[in-house]
Amino acid sequence: MNLMVYTLYGFAVTFMVIWSVMWIFHVLALIAGRWKLHRKLSQVPTYETPLPGVSIIKPLMGVDPNLHSNLETFFQLDYPVYELLFCIEDEQDPVLVLVHKLVEKYPAVEAKLFIGGRGVGVNPKINNMQPAYEASRHELILISDSGIRMREDTLLDMVNYMTERVGLVHQMPFTCDREGFAAAYEKIYFGTVQSRMYLVADLLRINCHTGMSALIKKALLEEVGGLKTFGAYLAEDFFYAKSLMDRNWRITVCSQPAMQNSGHCEVYSFQARLKRWAKLRVAMLPTTIVLEPLSECLILGACASWAANLLLDWDTLVFYLAHVLLWFTFDWTLLCVVQNGPLPFNFLEFVIGWLLCETTRPYLFVQAVLDPLIQWRSRVYRLKWGGLAEEVKAKVKY
Repeated sequence: MNLMVYTLYGFAVTFMVIWSVMWIFHVLALIAGRWKLHRKLSQVPTYETPLPGVSIIKPLMGVDPNLHSNLETFFQLDYPVYELLFCIEDEQDPVLVLVHKLVEKYPAVEAKLFIGGRGVGVNPKINNMQPAYEASRHELILISDSGIRMREDTLLDMVNYMTERVGLVHQMPFTCDREGFAAAYEKIYFGTVQSRMYLVADLLRINCHTGMSALIKKALLEEVGGLKTFGAYLAEDFFYAKSLMDRNWRITVCSQPAMQNSGHCEVYSFQARLKRWAKLRVAMLPTTIVLEPLSECLILGACASWAANLLLDWDTLVFYLAHVLLWFTFDWTLLCVVQNGPLPFNFLEFVIGWLLCETTRPYLFVQAVLDPLIQWRSRVYRLKWGGLAEEVKAKVKY
């Protein structure tokens, strides 16, 4: 009997410690967001001080309604020396026509096209980028996904953070303002859950890198065999960041968030992305199976409410409602900090989107754990512990 009582109290103390740590993370995220994001450039583009050249690698597949305007922003960057390297796996891909039109429209911008890729691993993105990586001429490599939209000064902002001890500068994922509830749902997720994790990880120097927009010193990749070294992983971004940190190089977030601007925006497709990312996290860091659910507002609130009642005899329902309300308030505040301007939806839409986000994530996580296969476009992969992946010959369901 005593053992059972001690066990219950042990769980209660553990839940309260995790609950307290999460509130520290909330506060740290707000402080880091105010301090780090949307800062004015410390170095204006006068070009009197030589800036390093940048090779921008853009892996492309297919065309969406916003792709033309997204890619055009890369031809309009206010930066002295850079090249655009477009990577297309299939020579029949209609995106070829779009790229050719932009290259003709901006003849002053150095741009090259690489078709076919090279099979250096199971990761299709690495395979697609490999020829462009080998042909890149500059000391800095910017890997940028097709859905990213850039401001004229974004590249300069990223380069400004590439100091002597920094090996990788990345942008915190966020979204452009788009119409519709699905777009609001995405913005709420990236401006709350993802931003909190990213800002705290950057502050504590923890690897939380996602590779949608990342500036890397090419020489550091070459030290470990180049980009192809990470072709065995689907989460190549996490592992090349880990490689840098293992060699005592810093990674850091720049002041401008990565503005995702995909023309296809649906709740179902975004939830499929969330499940895919959860599968990758579980494979790379198995402790995620236990720790991630306890970082969720509703689950952690329930555990902490029970613990507070057991340890302090506090009312469970009152504690839980206060917890949810305070969490909601912190998330609203953080989203406003990340947005740095008026939100494209009203407060009621935020309430609905936030509730959907918080109530569905535990369910999506369970689905991810129960089904370890990852579907990536037309391919299906099986993940192994440690993050290694193998392609499986499975029929993709549509």
